[in-house]
Amino acid sequence: MTQAVYQRTAAVSLDELTPFPGNAKRGDVDLILSSLRRNGQYRALVVREIENGPLVILAGNHTAQALAMHGSGACDFTVTVKGEERPCGVCQNEPWDPSARCEVVTCDDDTARRINLVDNRSSEKGTYDRDALTDLLSYLDDDYAGSGYTDADVQILIAPPPSLDELADTYGDPEADDFWPVLKFKVSPEDRDAFYGLTINCPNPNDDAARFSWLLDRARVAAEAEATAAATVPGQS
Repeated sequence: MTQAVYQRTAAVSLDELTPFPGNAKRGDVDLILSSLRRNGQYRALVVREIENGPLVILAGNHTAQALAMHGSGACDFTVTVKGEERPCGVCQNEPWDPSARCEVVTCDDDTARRINLVDNRSSEKGTYDRDALTDLLSYLDDDYAGSGYTDADVQILIAPPPSLDELADTYGDPEADDFWPVLKFKVSPEDRDAFYGLTINCPNPNDDAARFSWLLDRARVAAEAEATAAATVPGQS
């Protein structure tokens, strides 16, 4: 297996880039374009160079889609930051041919697939320190454009957890069986059919929990009868 080897950094026309075949991730392209317009392209695409072949995007497929969504030419986007008016981070409000800054690498097919997969997967596996996140957002002075967050997101983040009385008002008072344990297990299709066959006479056949309790009651009665019969057999204690 050939690991990824860096070749160069280059501004590449979008027409020369090919999306990764079979890319499984479905990103929020509108959100990425919002970030690009506010922040500019702060991270390069990672593209694979193939001899006598196209430049294939391993990481950054949705960034490329967002740049294409912006389209050629100048746009009218501006943002005011602390009294300073800033132009679009993509086109700078000037004539622009769609392109992207790319890190060009070479690698084999197996490595290319692994890079695409881990780039999509790694962000999903992370978690947040809510206090640190809240602190970072507090520096934005209620202007969340280009951050991926909305005012509603932040309000949910900083809102105190609901009280027990508020939960009761929303969902009602808890029932005793709300605290019962939950059993989950897999069975073969044959065992499933046997379970339904043995519990066909259950008074509430539409409830698997009721079927299970009914079957346990019958098994308990049968076990008690067997124990009683064994106790009455002469010579047994």
